[in-house]
Amino acid sequence: MRVVIIGGGFAGYNAAKTLRKSAGDDTEIVVLNPTDYFLYLPLLPEVAAGILEPRRISVSIPGTLRGVRLVLGTATSVDFDGRSVSYTDPEDREHEIGYDRVVLAAGSVNKLLPIPGVPEYAHGFRGLPEALYLRDHITRQVELAASAKDPAERDARCTFVVVGAGYTGTEVAAQGPAFTAALAARHPELDGQKIRWLLLDVAERVLPELDRRLGTTADEVLRARGVEVLMKTSVDNADEKGVTLTSGEAVPTRTLVWCVGVRPDPLIEDLGLKTAKGRLVVTAQLNVPGRRDVYACGDAAAVPDLTRPGEYTPMTAQHAERQGKLAGRNVAASLGYGSHGTYRHHDLGFVVDLGAHQAAANPLHIPLSGLAAKAVTRGYHLLAMPGNRLRTATDWALEAVTKRQTVQLGLVRSASVPLDTASPELPRTNC
Repeated sequence: MRVVIIGGGFAGYNAAKTLRKSAGDDTEIVVLNPTDYFLYLPLLPEVAAGILEPRRISVSIPGTLRGVRLVLGTATSVDFDGRSVSYTDPEDREHEIGYDRVVLAAGSVNKLLPIPGVPEYAHGFRGLPEALYLRDHITRQVELAASAKDPAERDARCTFVVVGAGYTGTEVAAQGPAFTAALAARHPELDGQKIRWLLLDVAERVLPELDRRLGTTADEVLRARGVEVLMKTSVDNADEKGVTLTSGEAVPTRTLVWCVGVRPDPLIEDLGLKTAKGRLVVTAQLNVPGRRDVYACGDAAAVPDLTRPGEYTPMTAQHAERQGKLAGRNVAASLGYGSHGTYRHHDLGFVVDLGAHQAAANPLHIPLSGLAAKAVTRGYHLLAMPGNRLRTATDWALEAVTKRQTVQLGLVRSASVPLDTASPELPRTNC
């Protein structure tokens, strides 16, 4: 029997891991993924800020999922009647692989909004290429500002706009000021130069999806660092010179980071199956109705939230990880190993890393801030990572006692990470 798992993110990785433990040796488990690693997304802002090296949050799939076969490729279609998945490998060759069970865990990509100029001038934050590009881009802007003769150009290059005050946008904006300060310190020409960081969101407060106390803590930390937090505000249009806000204010800038949310992988809308808000409709057992051999989980699936009747579970890593584990268990049960389970999960709290010695956390719904929250946040991440814990902790220790490494490598060009990419985990090569 062969089980094909499409996607190696939080949902797919944990589905494969659980299935390997639950099913018999006669079950072949295949993970179809564009990269050979599982990306620990919550720490991506620290890669962009030069704190962590990218390989720290890239956990080898074949190295940690023994007994699971990795197939490098991007799924392009699924033939449910013929039980096969079509995919394209990294060398653009087309292939097919048959299955007895398939788990759709393709994840999500950047959410797009019809705002003039945004697709052309903004960059998302969903994969390593985008984080590496942003790190280089910010470094480059500060260095170009140092050599600029025109004060207006210098101001624009030293202005950084982040749209979206959810998890990702808040953490990017929180890490940004320290990073740019370290960069500017290398250039005497920038003594006295104001460096602006702006965080925008149409919501009424920072971290609108979380407990208000976490949002308040994050807001206070951001403002203390000089971040201009503009709520009920977004981008009206963008061009090569900057952005115009919905308030009417024109902000000259060369940096627009798009963190407004995510949408399911485009593969889902092409499957011909029932969807809800773009996500594949499944039962509480993560099975696609009417197709006993098809399962879905994570951001790609509209999983009924039994703790909030009538709603679907949010698109978070916490849900994706737990749904992946249940999907693996239920696929094993469908093959005769164990019993089926139903997805029900009460959030046990959240953590938000705000850089330096600051964080916001509410483990077991106990609100924390400052060093206590920082300790809980980093401890949580180390426990949640499936590998590279010692290397990650070492980078954190080095950050505390050494100067931050601030060089641009120039490995990822702007055209390689367009906002509308269907594969944020891979840089676009035909540019």
